[in-house]
Amino acid sequence: MQDTQELIHKSDLISRDLSWLQFNHRVLDQARKEKRNLFEKLKFLAITSSNADEFNMIRIGSLYNYLDYGNDRVDYSGLQVIPFKEELLAGLKEFNRQQDQLFLDLKPGFKQHNFEIKGYEELNERQQKSASKYFEKTIFPMLTPMVFDPYHSFPILMNNILIFGVVTKTLKSKEKKKMSFIQLPQNLPRFYELTDKDKVVFVPIEKIVQQHFDRVFKNVDIISSSLFRVTRNGDFTLEESEDIEANFLEEMKKKLKTRKTGRVVRMEVQEGSDPWLIKQLKKRYEIENENVQVACEGSLIDFTCLWQIVNQEEFNSFKPVRPKAVPPVSMSDIEHQDMFKILKDRDILLHHPYNTIEPLLDLLEQAAEDPYVLSIKLTIYRLAKNSRVVEALLNAAENGKHVSVLFEVKARFDEENNMKQAQRLQKAGCFVIYGVGSLKTHTKLLLIVRKEKEKVNRFVHMSSGNYNEATSKLYTDMSLLTSDESYANDVQEFFNVITGHSMPEDYDNLITAPTQMRRDLIALINKEKENAKEGKPTGIVIKLNSLQDKDAIVALYKASQAGVPIKLIVRGICSLRPGREGLSENIAVRSIVGEYLEHSRIFYFHNDGDPKVYCGSADMMVRSFDRRLESLFIISDPPLKQQAINILAYNLKDNVNSYEMKEDGSYVHLEPNGNPSFDIHQEFYKVKREVIMEAKLFE
Repeated sequence: MQDTQELIHKSDLISRDLSWLQFNHRVLDQARKEKRNLFEKLKFLAITSSNADEFNMIRIGSLYNYLDYGNDRVDYSGLQVIPFKEELLAGLKEFNRQQDQLFLDLKPGFKQHNFEIKGYEELNERQQKSASKYFEKTIFPMLTPMVFDPYHSFPILMNNILIFGVVTKTLKSKEKKKMSFIQLPQNLPRFYELTDKDKVVFVPIEKIVQQHFDRVFKNVDIISSSLFRVTRNGDFTLEESEDIEANFLEEMKKKLKTRKTGRVVRMEVQEGSDPWLIKQLKKRYEIENENVQVACEGSLIDFTCLWQIVNQEEFNSFKPVRPKAVPPVSMSDIEHQDMFKILKDRDILLHHPYNTIEPLLDLLEQAAEDPYVLSIKLTIYRLAKNSRVVEALLNAAENGKHVSVLFEVKARFDEENNMKQAQRLQKAGCFVIYGVGSLKTHTKLLLIVRKEKEKVNRFVHMSSGNYNEATSKLYTDMSLLTSDESYANDVQEFFNVITGHSMPEDYDNLITAPTQMRRDLIALINKEKENAKEGKPTGIVIKLNSLQDKDAIVALYKASQAGVPIKLIVRGICSLRPGREGLSENIAVRSIVGEYLEHSRIFYFHNDGDPKVYCGSADMMVRSFDRRLESLFIISDPPLKQQAINILAYNLKDNVNSYEMKEDGSYVHLEPNGNPSFDIHQEFYKVKREVIMEAKLFE
């Protein structure tokens, strides 16, 4: 283990997966913050559980794609696949242990917040009768016990569902014991809710089921019952086909089914589970002890169930505001707010969730009804439930407008919803494109074409975030609304690349992937390096979700060595190692984790006093540069450019939600240390729109 740690520390790059694990630790740390109430703490605990589920399905699943086929690889950490697997799985088990301990630490406080989680045996007589009735009327008819013996094959146990493994033996018989499995209904709430005076009692349904096994297994001896959950490999790629539309959706549907039945990569079990049963399951699924995570006594398997409790509480939250360029209106005056007129007068930079998404929705809904609008083109990656975006597009198609939608049906874990919505739009007469070959369309673009007298005007929206009303209230994102012809030309050209066969060499305002982005961003980094060598003032500030591309990291290292001060705000994965002597002394990395999910991508280059600032959809990752359609847009308007710089300055000023990355890859929470607290998730709401700050990123 010591040799492993030495090898990891020796590398100039940090493992993507080990870095992600550090990120989930920072999320878990939010549940320890004294400033948060109990429900907020449970919320973050639930988020870490959901994060871990996805990580095990995709990243551990990807790792087993190498292991199961005997292939090797060397991780950024310098480790080959088997020692890397051991290091990563050990880290995940420790993380799971910390989750359990935190839940047990929070549990005593439930009662003073007017709720409790109780087992069946802890209920009073009236409550037990109610729970038993719920079992008989609702749960019992849905249960399907599945036995495994010489006459019955081993059942396919579904992905990420709570399952009871029950070991039984026929009474007064010498036959061997048998295994049976009961999958708990996933379409029922995890907790049965009971009221006790002014309190709510949450009873896990597994406790109710376990109490009534005699109704399921009659006239047999129940030796043991063990609750567990398996997580399966969810990492897959699609095969390309010449007949895209005919085969693509069917291929996607087949691949989605493999998530339900794929190779098991993790098994979660309750402490005290039957050792014989666990041994049989490990043998069946070809997993080792390192793949098995044990939930301690009094804890739960799958903390995502805590959302049922969290959603009982209303949180005090700030209300998003309209930007100064779009004055607020009452609903009765909505028809008088002409977004086309506003955008012909000025560009609008939206900063979510502090600015509402309403101006964009107004624009789309007005475009759907406007008799002068000729066409709407849009890329879609993730949608809200009951999406107003989809309704506006359906309305536009019904009103005879040409609507083109590039629907990314490969958006992970949103594939089924995207396919369903895409087919709705197609049936309504929209021109729907289901992705572009092996590339994932991650760019966020909207183009509206409108005829005004003898002239045709185009209106554009470019964003880092999805066209999703729900996440616009939870994620920090930036977007630009404009009618500038130069932007419109670029966006129209890029749509032609996506939907047709066009290969422009360059754009005036966009940097796009997969052809140009790595090259152009490295060129901007190298320009700062050359300016530093010439003694000119320099500086780079980049805010993004993840930094993993080796070529980009090497370019940043070289710029640092030339004396360029570099400040990175990386929410999640960071494979760059900051502060290493002779390599990256001039690079500082911080991560902001707090109330909102930091989702903005902003790139600032000092450019000898004439800053270049870009925003958009892309991170600095291999997948962003090589396997996705992405775009970054330059912010040219001086006041809006300064607004973006101010946003970066606020990010660098935060001392409440920020964690500083150390040279060894660990993170330390930044404290005010006697200075006034500065929480950007509150301070952005306090910024007066009438005041334009002149924040500087480098003195």
